[in-house]
Amino acid sequence: MLKDLYEKYYYEGNYNCAETMIRAADEYYHLGLHDRDMIMLGGYGAGIQTGNTCGAILAASAVLSVKYVEKKAHESSDIKPVTTALIRAFNNVYGSVMCRDIKPQSFDPEFRCKKTIETACDILETVIAEHEKSRQEQNM
Repeated sequence: MLKDLYEKYYYEGNYNCAETMIRAADEYYHLGLHDRDMIMLGGYGAGIQTGNTCGAILAASAVLSVKYVEKKAHESSDIKPVTTALIRAFNNVYGSVMCRDIKPQSFDPEFRCKKTIETACDILETVIAEHEKSRQEQNM
């Protein structure tokens, strides 16, 4: 499970939520990203450093882009449905995708954003699994 990998990045590596998600997903899904690719998501942590959209959600969306966009997002028939599913799932859990709304519900001073990252891992895995299943069913 993706959730089994994040702690080494979040706690041992001391990465923020977005960096943790992209690094764990790179390992789990064998995305083939380089360190420089993942560094780009550093500014997404803490809701783009401003409490805005949750960095874990933004990183999960980046993972979906790597998996489902060949060259341009508007040429992919997959990216909109998977991204929409991701955002809906977060809204179902937290009522928002904003870090400033999510943090009061899940932040713990001792464990930081552990709960949010675990939720992001679960949601991302579910969205990908359901989308892949749907694609397989369409190809039958």
